[in-house]
Amino acid sequence: MDTLVLPFRFLRVPNFKLKIPTIRYPSPMLVFSFVFLSYFLVTSGIIYDIITETPSIGSTQDERTGSVKPVVFLQYRINGQFIIEGLSAGLLFVIGALGFIILDNSHEKSTSSSNRTLMIISGLVCIFLGYNLSTVFLRIKLPGYLN
Repeated sequence: MDTLVLPFRFLRVPNFKLKIPTIRYPSPMLVFSFVFLSYFLVTSGIIYDIITETPSIGSTQDERTGSVKPVVFLQYRINGQFIIEGLSAGLLFVIGALGFIILDNSHEKSTSSSNRTLMIISGLVCIFLGYNLSTVFLRIKLPGYLN
């Protein structure tokens, strides 16, 4: 044990006054924005698009005229998508999620009754639009599926 203490009899520990750096935490809205942006990117299938290198839109040839027409939905393939199709579907999911967030914020005590009514109506409209337009997208993607 004396061998461990021996060097400290001859050496003196320096007297440093180091400041510990303080880390500022990001604001809650900044964290929410990053989480919501990542929710949008994940639900829009950006990881799938990067891995499979999908095109932004497709094209088909018209049988009568022979001209090439752009196609946004990759029909009859539930597990495939174009980039624009995925981003628009992700936007619909974000609209629905915003509706739930608005409904949650409408029940704060500091909200007046007129604002509360407006928030409830706008939240329900966002949820209604997000759900029904997603159903329309699914009907376009798989014709005859929900009939």
